[in-house]
Amino acid sequence: MTSVLPGSAGSQVQDVAEVVAGLRRTFASRRTRAIGWRLEQLDAIERLVTERESEIAEALAADQGRTAHYAWLGEVAPTVAEAAFARKHLRRWMRKQRTGLPLSMLPGRAEYRYEPLGVVLVIGPWNYPVYLTLSPLVAAVAAGNCAVLKPSEHTPATSALLARLIPQYLDPAAVAVVEGAADATQALLAQAMDHVLFTGGPEIGRRILEGAAPHLTPVTLELGGKCPAIVAADADIPVAARRIAWMKLLNSGQTCIAPDYALVDSRVRDEFLATLTATIEEFQVGEPAGRIIDARQFDRLSRLLDGHGGTLLRGGSLDREALTLDPAVVLDPDPDSALMQEEIFGPVLPVVTTSSLDDALRRINSGPKPLAAYLFGSSRSDRERLLNETSSGGVVINHAAMHCLIPQLPFGGVGHSGMGAYHGRWGFETFSHRKAVLVKPAKPDPSVMYPPYTESKKKLMRRFF
Repeated sequence: MTSVLPGSAGSQVQDVAEVVAGLRRTFASRRTRAIGWRLEQLDAIERLVTERESEIAEALAADQGRTAHYAWLGEVAPTVAEAAFARKHLRRWMRKQRTGLPLSMLPGRAEYRYEPLGVVLVIGPWNYPVYLTLSPLVAAVAAGNCAVLKPSEHTPATSALLARLIPQYLDPAAVAVVEGAADATQALLAQAMDHVLFTGGPEIGRRILEGAAPHLTPVTLELGGKCPAIVAADADIPVAARRIAWMKLLNSGQTCIAPDYALVDSRVRDEFLATLTATIEEFQVGEPAGRIIDARQFDRLSRLLDGHGGTLLRGGSLDREALTLDPAVVLDPDPDSALMQEEIFGPVLPVVTTSSLDDALRRINSGPKPLAAYLFGSSRSDRERLLNETSSGGVVINHAAMHCLIPQLPFGGVGHSGMGAYHGRWGFETFSHRKAVLVKPAKPDPSVMYPPYTESKKKLMRRFF
């Protein structure tokens, strides 16, 4: 079942309502609860991205200028890994869990079990339009839900490809694709979905919450933020420079968990800068110029590079026609500049000189909680201080962003960087209701439980409850 929305607002709402009503009928039939159905959908997602890898690469090339290798690395491989992990562990996740009982509740038996929520909505982003749309779908169908996918309108070729392929591989009566812009999203939110998972920026995240609030629809928000990378005095500088540069250049820096800025100890700053700039030059040899997604994002990045108050050490040349930006390194920009206040989401890396770990932690804590924080160094005490004295969605030591690819770990933000989490079992639980079950025998049925409450009954109840 696929809906490509027509032009008028009234017809859009009607079409969306019909799509969601059809999914609700499918969910009411209870067929999506069967483990066989869930495993079939997970296998279908794997087959879709592997069998149609070349078409996915073509769509991403049209939308973003990405090469086939980067399409595989950023979209196909992580989607396959997520689906395969869920398929392997699903039976265990679905088992009911027995729990103990307090003395006052004996005799009896207690357990909790997971049930699907119903019809859920996944709103995908433009930066990784396949992986960050299908990975939440893995969680949704693993939990036994019907789902609507709303791909990003900013990647039209990929959106159209998903709209065409999803019904060919997955159950078309249980998984639908609705294309369109913000009005399509609001029309979907108006259908009182059973859960919404949105990946994007805080500004749109607020609108998602507003649209979901009238229906009390629960929402998982995967947002972003200014992810810091601390480079301590005892860091392996070549490794730190390579890993920070690699993640900053990947997809032209348009990754929510890319290092947004580096906090570098003054004792190793010059060595780090020399190694970093040399590494960027090395990484660009033979590689196509990374492309910014559209003119709006390009102009935003151009504005961030204007009036930052720091020293531009390399890069920064702009080509608006080609939508390219030569990766820039900016030393010690003004803390109040837009470059240091807004999420960059592009190939620009501010490097801030710090006098100590105290200084680095203070700078992190002066802003909103980031989606991730990174520390390069060998000190266990520094590691524990970062973990204990800052708050972020995740932490990686001596690397950046790799926690996103581990399905055994929850992936999500905190505060300004998001709410809720998914991946692996965490995604299964996000799209499930954990139902409490208590089974009591009819006998014994002690009279002490019931009125009239004499003084002796009151004393007994105080002892046992």
